[in-house]
Amino acid sequence: MSVAAPPSPPGQSYPTSPTARSAWRSSRMIVLLGGLVVLIAVLGVLLGPAPAPARYLDPDDTSLSGSKALAELLRDRGVTVDRVDSVEAAAAKAATGNRLLLVTDTTYVDELALARIPGDRVIVGGVLGLEALAPGVRTEPEQARTRSREPECALPAATAAGSAYLGGLSLRGPSGATACYPAGDGHTLVSFPYASGVITVIGDGGFMTNQRLAEDGNAALALNLIGTGKPVTWLVRPATPPPLDLPGERGKSMYDLMPGNIRWAVYMAIIAVIVTAFWRGRRLGPVVTEKLPVIVRASETVEGRGRLYRARRARERAADALRAGTIDRLTPRLGLASGAGRHEIVAALAARTGQDAQQVGAALYGPPPADDAELVGLAGYLDFMERQISEL
Repeated sequence: MSVAAPPSPPGQSYPTSPTARSAWRSSRMIVLLGGLVVLIAVLGVLLGPAPAPARYLDPDDTSLSGSKALAELLRDRGVTVDRVDSVEAAAAKAATGNRLLLVTDTTYVDELALARIPGDRVIVGGVLGLEALAPGVRTEPEQARTRSREPECALPAATAAGSAYLGGLSLRGPSGATACYPAGDGHTLVSFPYASGVITVIGDGGFMTNQRLAEDGNAALALNLIGTGKPVTWLVRPATPPPLDLPGERGKSMYDLMPGNIRWAVYMAIIAVIVTAFWRGRRLGPVVTEKLPVIVRASETVEGRGRLYRARRARERAADALRAGTIDRLTPRLGLASGAGRHEIVAALAARTGQDAQQVGAALYGPPPADDAELVGLAGYLDFMERQISEL
């Protein structure tokens, strides 16, 4: 036989929401599974191998900004492609025979030593030391927007390729140079002969990347300029900068000079902030209900507000409240969206009730009542329209 719990004493507060213990019992399995999933995800991120950074115009990089696809196309055509990241390596390759030097980055390179390497030379983008690598080539102050351009020149490599995705530097070549792909007052491709071969300068190398190679005539232009049959020495930025170019004592970087336990100090600071936020944060207990000392009926509240409006002669405010409430209640009943305009509401209401549209518009959006009698009449008319709509 079950015994009913004794009733709560009058006026005493009692909890109506679940307690912390019951909530934990009902949801602990979900919380534990969620925590396990989060822990596995965090461990996978921390312990997994870091993704290799993208290397712009690198023949070994398969990212969108790399040039692995172009290097493979050249090799398929029988062109030897050798990737180098220093002047010494480029000079050693040049000593083996007549080669084409493709320069995509000169950040850690002695451009004067690089300029002494003989043979054809293709320079891509605004590399450092352009004056030494391409004597006589000048750049315009404003760069050209990268987009599809027509060659408009007699250079066979460009005319055979057609339109290409070029921009970047706007170039002016020396006397006797062939300029292609015009951009503003200059061109985005300039080619001219020099003592040891031919120098070609391209304003931007975006057309050679894996992302853009298949568009327009980009692949054809790159193959025509680079795939001349000569072996290619492809100069890129070194993955590890030379020690003498690094900041810090004895060529060490800023991260090398940091103490080894700095990472754990950062982790401890994060944990301390979380614990402090949990400690000082506001804790909300279970929701409780309280018996009010006085029960106020809704009708008394409405009457009291009406008396306040009357005492202050706030007829305009009272009319606005009546009209707004009527519009909010009638709009969904008329099948209109919540943001419907006044003309839609008036037209729909007049069509449903048979009332004159001007009269309906004046009731909902007209001027404020001049006296209490007009306010009472407006309230009665609004109530009449609501009852008509509810009875349809």
